[in-house]
Amino acid sequence: MGRLRREKILGMDQTDFTLFMRRYGIGLVLVAMCIFLTFASPNFTKPTNLLSILNSVAVNGCIAFGMCVVITGGGIDLSVGSMLALGSVMVGKMLDTTGNNLIACVVCIAICTFFGLINGLLLAKFDLFPFVVTLATQLSIRGIGYLISGGYSEGLSNVNFTNIGIGKSFGIPNAVFFLVAILIVTYILMHQTKFGRYDYAIGGNRAAAIASGVPVFWTTVGTYVFSGFCTGVAAVLMSARINAAQPNIGIGYETDAIAACVIGGTSFAGGISTIPGCMIGILMIGVIYNGMNLLGVNSYWQTILKGLLILLALLLDRFMNRKR
Repeated sequence: MGRLRREKILGMDQTDFTLFMRRYGIGLVLVAMCIFLTFASPNFTKPTNLLSILNSVAVNGCIAFGMCVVITGGGIDLSVGSMLALGSVMVGKMLDTTGNNLIACVVCIAICTFFGLINGLLLAKFDLFPFVVTLATQLSIRGIGYLISGGYSEGLSNVNFTNIGIGKSFGIPNAVFFLVAILIVTYILMHQTKFGRYDYAIGGNRAAAIASGVPVFWTTVGTYVFSGFCTGVAAVLMSARINAAQPNIGIGYETDAIAACVIGGTSFAGGISTIPGCMIGILMIGVIYNGMNLLGVNSYWQTILKGLLILLALLLDRFMNRKR
């Protein structure tokens, strides 16, 4: 009787409620946070502050979309932070050698995509654990960055290149356009193509995907290639933003990307994710950092809260998928 009363109050049965929360729950949390910050700090809703939030999450957002594709297929990529650093180093080298912005950007993205390919081939060919493989390549890639740069940072003198990260078009930071472009590409890839359907199938049930004729090898490779590509774009933005080629950047960026994915509803079990949900997770991290800064909260609490959010998201994912 109590159960019937509860269903009548909620207006939906347990299955419908679970689906509703999986699709819209994180969005409702973000809206609630924004409403709270609107009353707590008048500066929160100013256009300059909202654009600042979008600009601040652009680099992490690009990485997170690639990470979302990887996790959906049942993998993980811990090497993205090191790729970011190596990409930044390559930007500096190419600008010194050629002075051409386009060549610098292409080489940066290409080198990150190449190491994404290496990750994918190792995992798909030898069926190794993604955590261990990408942890190993994380160390190796960062070592390559230190080797090429000699361990030193290098300032970038090309003003046109730095405008990529700090300039504006139509009053909107250029980095936001890159983030939106990656968002659109990832959405189409995951929700409108066979590759996306294959990725969901592999993450949902690898054995069933193999039995159904899904090209598991190349789909797995493709997820890591795309992650490398997204990281390469992020490396261009990061280098332009800090106006330097630094081999020591990107430390901990993989955790930020994973946090955005998990908070946005991407399941660590694989097979469950939405690109809009990932975007909401990215925005939520940006809103949390921005809101705490506006309220004068100690920066250390930001890291603590981010960890708690990841734990909460994992527990929620466990609850939502306990039958699975």
